[in-house]
Amino acid sequence: MSLTDDLTAVQRCLDDLVRSVSRLEQRVGAGGLEIRRVRTDADHLRESLALLRETAPEERPRPEMVPVPDAPYDSALWSDVDDEGLGARDRHAP
Repeated sequence: MSLTDDLTAVQRCLDDLVRSVSRLEQRVGAGGLEIRRVRTDADHLRESLALLRETAPEERPRPEMVPVPDAPYDSALWSDVDDEGLGARDRHAP
């Protein structure tokens, strides 16, 4: 997953959490200290995620992968090249 996908998934989860907290508030009442703390914590999480989105590095596109075949290369590609460290094939080292 990309960073954007991860941040979007967290945002969806936080949205679900906020909806669940709202339903819970309706059932137990919004006046209790415990539910206010849960609401405040959920709000802080949303604010923190917003800050994280703003400071997250930009994603760079991944370079295209080039497959390298396992088959041997055509020997004609190397017909006129020097052997590294040995010189040309038709000459001898001094």
